[in-house]
Amino acid sequence: MTAAVRWLGLGIAAAMWLRAAPLAAGDETAKAEPDDPAVVARGKLVYDQRCASCHGAHLEGQPNWRHSLPNGKWPAPPHDATGHTWHHSDKVLFDVTKYGMRAMVPDRDTDMPGFEDKLSDADIWAVLSYIKNTWPADIRARQERMSQPKP
Repeated sequence: MTAAVRWLGLGIAAAMWLRAAPLAAGDETAKAEPDDPAVVARGKLVYDQRCASCHGAHLEGQPNWRHSLPNGKWPAPPHDATGHTWHHSDKVLFDVTKYGMRAMVPDRDTDMPGFEDKLSDADIWAVLSYIKNTWPADIRARQERMSQPKP
């Protein structure tokens, strides 16, 4: 193997590592990337490990998610196109994931924890990328408009 080929291989490996490395907390340039296959794949992996137990293996949520349980808590909603996730901006979705539902909506009692100490910002954005990647084009377009900064 020539030195040039080895350097090329090292460069590709370094680029892949940097792409997968967590972003610094509070990185303002971070965002969902639902059209990036590597980010979506990473998001699916994290979703399967951290989110699917409540929100469903196929993003379907828990049964009767629109009604509170006898204990007053609300079930985990679906993240597919049948749910309300796409009715919220990326910032709201990120913040709810990072800080938990109670931190964002104190009167909404759920089991949704904050993942601030469990997931990097990059992993949260990857999960949101995976979720958004499953939505039909019209829903993605509507949600993207909600996520645009206001002039």
